[in-house]
Amino acid sequence: MNRCTLLNRGTLPSIGLAGLAHTLRWTASPAASTLPARHGYAFEGDTMGTTYHVRLALASLDDTALLDAARAAVDAAVQAVDQRMSTYRADSELSQLNRYAGERPFALSADTISVLQIARSVSLATDGAFDVTAGSFVNLWGFGPEKAQRVVTPRELAMLKSAVGTGALEIDPRTRTATKADPRVYTDLSAIAKGFGVDQAAIALDALGIADYMVEVGGEVRAKGRRHDGRAWQIGIEEPQRRLPRRARFVVPLRDMAMATSGDYRICFEHDGQHYSHEIDPRTGRPIANGLTSVTVAASQCAIADAYATALIVLGPERGVEVAEQLGLAAYFVLRDAEGRHLDRMTTAFAALGGRPATST
Repeated sequence: MNRCTLLNRGTLPSIGLAGLAHTLRWTASPAASTLPARHGYAFEGDTMGTTYHVRLALASLDDTALLDAARAAVDAAVQAVDQRMSTYRADSELSQLNRYAGERPFALSADTISVLQIARSVSLATDGAFDVTAGSFVNLWGFGPEKAQRVVTPRELAMLKSAVGTGALEIDPRTRTATKADPRVYTDLSAIAKGFGVDQAAIALDALGIADYMVEVGGEVRAKGRRHDGRAWQIGIEEPQRRLPRRARFVVPLRDMAMATSGDYRICFEHDGQHYSHEIDPRTGRPIANGLTSVTVAASQCAIADAYATALIVLGPERGVEVAEQLGLAAYFVLRDAEGRHLDRMTTAFAALGGRPATST
């Protein structure tokens, strides 16, 4: 059995931050912008089993107090999401819910309830292609915390059907509780939690009065305002390939928006010549095999973009594009043809963002 290379999600902020240990600072050239001179800063940290990167454009030079506050606020925001929504931490709120076998409602934080509500709305809008209760299927295939990847039998999948679906976990926003229809229900928020973490970090920066920033967690991105040189934030969409080095396929100027990518090529395994992706169709319990290799969605919130990117890659190239157009989503699809070549499709809303192939000058 061969295992695919594990990489971050498929958006590349194009900021050259890999390996940074300290805050970086740079100043815009006077010729680079008609705006007043501003100064760029960057910092990073670890969270949710991956890394986060933040880039700021500030008017003040050496505003140590604001920088320290930004670092602390962002780190606190993303770590709080990890503490609540990680399936890799035994003490997380989500892990406690997954272990809970009682019939009474289980109390959850406002943030977790909010994420579950977003997940439910995306599920209803996409024919059930996004379902956070599919965690039982994810674990069965070995893509969960245990990472014991193997081929699953139809009988095993059938035995778990009652523990997966829109009715498997009832949410009550008023009381902030969730009730399991089956004690085996296992909720996995990995396809939306990083996006929510990005949103929380952005909210933290907004609260500090920072108007120009880019936040990225594990490849999920949200940008506001402009870079230090007055230009839009340039976000690269990764070429769907397993080999290194990573490179961008398409570049999007992002302002006051978020962007997230789902792909079938990063976390996967191969058995007897068959490719098995970690992207599971919750309606069948099986890894997708529909020709799509990645889907990128841009939206006002990163949690929404994150969830829809997963839903659309599950729906496939035809139904996925159809649903995205119906919903007015800005979505970019990369398909793999029979010869292994990559082909692009994008929705009307995505084309309006004004992106370009990464090889363009």
